[in-house]
Amino acid sequence: MDENLLHDVVAAARAAGADAAEAVFAEGQSLSVTVRLGALEEVEREESREIGLRVFVGQRQASVSGSDVSKDGRAKLIERVVAMARLAPEDPYAGLAPRERLAQGPFPDLDLFDATEHNAETLEARAREAEEAARAVPGVSNSDGGSASWSSSTWRLVTSDGFAGPHHATTFGLSASTIAGEGASMERGGEGRSTRHAADLPSPEAIGIEAGKRAVQRLGARKIASTTAPVIFENRLATSLFGPLLTAASGPAVARGVSFLKGRLGQQILAKGIDIVDDPHRLRGLGSLPFDDEGVANKAMKLIDDGVLTTWLLNTAAARQLGMETTGHASRGLAGPPSVSTSNVTLSPGERDLAGLVADAKAGVLVTSMFGPSLNPNTGDWSVGCSGFWFENGEIAWPVTEITVAGNLMEMYQRLVPGSDLEIRGAANSPSILIDGLAIAGK
Repeated sequence: MDENLLHDVVAAARAAGADAAEAVFAEGQSLSVTVRLGALEEVEREESREIGLRVFVGQRQASVSGSDVSKDGRAKLIERVVAMARLAPEDPYAGLAPRERLAQGPFPDLDLFDATEHNAETLEARAREAEEAARAVPGVSNSDGGSASWSSSTWRLVTSDGFAGPHHATTFGLSASTIAGEGASMERGGEGRSTRHAADLPSPEAIGIEAGKRAVQRLGARKIASTTAPVIFENRLATSLFGPLLTAASGPAVARGVSFLKGRLGQQILAKGIDIVDDPHRLRGLGSLPFDDEGVANKAMKLIDDGVLTTWLLNTAAARQLGMETTGHASRGLAGPPSVSTSNVTLSPGERDLAGLVADAKAGVLVTSMFGPSLNPNTGDWSVGCSGFWFENGEIAWPVTEITVAGNLMEMYQRLVPGSDLEIRGAANSPSILIDGLAIAGK
């Protein structure tokens, strides 16, 4: 949709009685192909064009979205949303972002768009190659398939306060999933990657080999007795450990009083020397954005600086409620008011690689798979189902399965030791993390 049409929508909403308005247009297309055991299993193609409109009548707000972007369709959306806003309850924190905080063009070029468009035949060939490489790994007995995908999206925001900005992005994906062993001793393993540019993806062969190896390594997994021991969280899933911290640091959670970080702004949360940085302007980043979803200028910032919690994650409404200023973390879909989200979050690496962490811990569990996490948002009490490897004398001994690791996150963060094996794989990245003395529930 042309930007001028969005300006027309906003102007029409004002003419219909709205004091302020913002319009969003999203257009996307995607294609994915899945193969299994060498045969084509599924081809999915999606195309969408939608418009969203949020209006304010005094301190009342309402939002609607729809896929009918014709002139008549837009007129009906405008009529409906203004009528809804007049009936909505008053919200003292509702409103557009402050004008002085809006991003000014030209916006940074974050290199998020790759003009390469993969057709179904190309994606099928890449999925087959990944699966074939996975099935060729000695010990692999079956396959859950290989998949390849491509998507392209455009998002455009216009507000009655004068902001107008688009961003375009592509995503390329490749994955494989395998089974090793037979009968009751079967184990699964997988590998998958997503990137903004096709050239940044690992080769299908590399994806497949890693998927096969991760399944075979799990063969012979044992249950262990309940104990207390050091736990190392592998880098590819260690972000799950500080994900709850980011949720607890969100302004809406703090404002509602459902955050184990409430009252801890400016306090030591993690060990000294540890930073957590959120960088929306990382080139080719999976979470990168030139501005936030309210049009506010965003920038890289340390959420944790030398272990200290420096800020809440704020959109405009949460900032007003807490008597603060937005941090440029607004996130929204086409309908509903903005929520809060990070962009590209990275926990700073330490000095020891994974082998070094294992050697330091001497005996414990290396977690390589997690499922079913449970969190008390008020206290930080946390538990998660895990599988991985038991290590002794500083070396991997054998795989373990069906264990639960539990602790209080506030205590765990203080004892967190990051490794040096940071790898940028997605929108949240972390090195492997060692925490001593966690409760491990087994058989």
